[in-house]
Amino acid sequence: MIEARNLSFSYKDGPLALDDINLKIEDGQFIALLGVNGCGKTTLLKHLNGLLKPGKGEVLLDGRRLSSLSQEEVFQQVGMVFQDPNDQLFAINVEQDVAFGAFNLGLEAAEVSRRTAEALQMVGATGLELRPIHTLSYGQKRRVAIAGVLAMRPGVILLDEPTGGLDPCGISAIMRLLRSLNKQGNISMVMATHDVDLVPLFCDRIIVMSRGRILGQDTPRELFTNIELIRAANLRLPRITHLAEILMKEDGIRLEKLPLTIGQARKQLKELMRDGCRQK
Repeated sequence: MIEARNLSFSYKDGPLALDDINLKIEDGQFIALLGVNGCGKTTLLKHLNGLLKPGKGEVLLDGRRLSSLSQEEVFQQVGMVFQDPNDQLFAINVEQDVAFGAFNLGLEAAEVSRRTAEALQMVGATGLELRPIHTLSYGQKRRVAIAGVLAMRPGVILLDEPTGGLDPCGISAIMRLLRSLNKQGNISMVMATHDVDLVPLFCDRIIVMSRGRILGQDTPRELFTNIELIRAANLRLPRITHLAEILMKEDGIRLEKLPLTIGQARKQLKELMRDGCRQK
């Protein structure tokens, strides 16, 4: 659906923020743009929906150059949820804010109202319609920002650090919501993050970035077993993977493969314990 070809970009009087980026985003995928702060994740997201224009290279949407499409055409297909929902929400109340994007697509009032209600239901925010924006919690603002994008019915949603500023329960709730929208709504998700522990739980594919370049792109299984690449990007392994690495190197515990999640680690440890019992 979206393709970047030889994409490079510099901010005024600055170094390269993106350096020869090549990637494809297929329908229905949940992709993590993984990298430390300042590596170019947000800059890349803003190119994928036309908020920034390439210095070199091009971005294609369904085979057409973004530069040849109107903003309305792009935004209808590619939505973006900003890092801070306060930068995205501006209307007096929730209903008006969620309806804004759909209204600007030129839809009839009845259709805008229907889409607004559906979007709020999808994010679990039904009942907040008349609530002033400033009275919402940070997590509620996240959900309303996502609803505003959903009301435009995009095929792709770009998310800039969607779990930033949330407590552990809020992080889990937002990620489960996004995964549900991805799977049940067949909406492609591209999430910029530096949270390596979340990625194996929710994402199908990882694009590892460092200093404006892509160091690697593959499944979580392939990339997190490439320990040299992960550390070259100044990232760490998921906590459970790091523990397993230490157990294998320092304690001689034989694991079939490095686990990426607690569930995978539990399964392997149970098998080791069963084998140990049998030997006794």
